Amino acid sequence: MKGGAIENEYVNMIVEEVSSENPTVLEGFPGIGLVGNIVATHLVSELKMKQIGTIESRLFPPISVLFDGIAYAPVRIYENTQTNFIVIISDILIHPMVAFDVGKAIVKWTTDIGAKMNIPIAGISTMREQRVVFASATSQAFLDLVKDKVETLTAGSISGIAGSIMNECGIVKMPAICLLGETQGPTPDPRASARVIEVLNGLLSLNVNTQKLVEEAEHIETELHKLAEQVQGVEQAEPTGPRRDLMYG
Repeated sequence: MKGGAIENEYVNMIVEEVSSENPTVLEGFPGIGLVGNIVATHLVSELKMKQIGTIESRLFPPISVLFDGIAYAPVRIYENTQTNFIVIISDILIHPMVAFDVGKAIVKWTTDIGAKMNIPIAGISTMREQRVVFASATSQAFLDLVKDKVETLTAGSISGIAGSIMNECGIVKMPAICLLGETQGPTPDPRASARVIEVLNGLLSLNVNTQKLVEEAEHIETELHKLAEQVQGVEQAEPTGPRRDLMYG
């Protein structure tokens, strides 16, 4: 179908040919509870998705990610043609300075390939024990698609890449639904991520099993703890405004 590259001053997207017709594109970047990263990683694994591209920037940390001794770029793009589904996943924390440019590049590319909609995934930190999924959308029609599966996020803000993608989708009239897994803090939360995947299963008919994610929660939490500490460190370094009961990102 389409591929090629998208470039702006700070971001370069290098993508092979996209075979899916009007795909749905999900974005999973590290944030509170690492919900976006965990969701994206599990989907790529369970759906046996093929890597079709990368996103690079001179403002990204100089890191190569290793899997079984093979080096990969830290921000990658995967496709599953059977489900017309694309996942963009990051194994590094994206600095707020480049979040705008990354979000803009992603939405430009998804528009070019004729994507049906974007679904950025993030976490939402509360003091509650529940792990419900909250949602916001660029239109009431798309919010209605998930209203029976989630709680509507009626007020507040969405930060990071997810916020940038939602802003840009609103500007260019690209349909988008942001799903936020409820978690109690920066600690990696596979259980909150499993709840998000259950919503995605209903929305996109993916039928992705989340039992393994729940069973391996303790191991996953240990493995991702270091990345969570990095997220917390950056968030603490950012300027703070008035306190809110909910934090998103």
